[in-house]
Amino acid sequence: MDIIKIIKSELTNIEKKFNVTIFYACESGSRAWGVESTDSDYDIRFLYYHDLDWYLSLKEKKDVIERPIDEKLDITGWDLQKTLKLMRKSNPPLLEWLQSPIIYKEDLKVSRILKETFPKYYSSKNCHFHYLHMAKGNFREYLRGEEVWLKKYFYVLRPILACRWIEKFDMPVPMEFQILVEKTLQDSQLKKDIRKLIKRKKFGEELDLGPKIPSISDFAGSEIERLEKYHPEKVEYKDCFELDKIFKKIIEGV
Repeated sequence: MDIIKIIKSELTNIEKKFNVTIFYACESGSRAWGVESTDSDYDIRFLYYHDLDWYLSLKEKKDVIERPIDEKLDITGWDLQKTLKLMRKSNPPLLEWLQSPIIYKEDLKVSRILKETFPKYYSSKNCHFHYLHMAKGNFREYLRGEEVWLKKYFYVLRPILACRWIEKFDMPVPMEFQILVEKTLQDSQLKKDIRKLIKRKKFGEELDLGPKIPSISDFAGSEIERLEKYHPEKVEYKDCFELDKIFKKIIEGV
């Protein structure tokens, strides 16, 4: 069975099992970045809402649905209320999902509302901190020494390039890895070495432990150090009034 049909079938099963409406589902991992290998898994993320009665209760309820289907398929979703709360905080993963180049399901009326709203709540400070923290953790964990986890270069490079994007454009970070490379780097040799790494991964070469790539490792180490000194202006969270209106509008049927 075609993988896209399987994904859409699983989303339909989730709607029935949990009595929810999925209004947006996308790819969030290496496939959305454009650096997938032949055996990369599928990281599906979706947004959903319940009917009105579900929200009219004092009982605390789970606002996340997690369905790891198998080693190739991982599906996780967030409730609309959680989604809007995270939008208010300028949550970087949410902002990325709404810009994913691979969409499996979409209610255009609902998704358009969210896509038009999230730039108003964007905070360069919050996003910069998120990506820098990710880059530092992955660099420390996987890229120390002369022999490194080669595939983990992507999990250090992408957040670094995301920070550079924020520094240069002060706007939400696109998902596509190649866009970040082309728009935020000038060093031709570094870009060449990164492209070679992408090519190796996409052609299915095993990128496990191997000799470090000096140009990329040196750039990552020095850039993390530089970015730690960069402090975007703090942006206070805006009030919930507009998000409250959006929540009611969607629940009531847009």
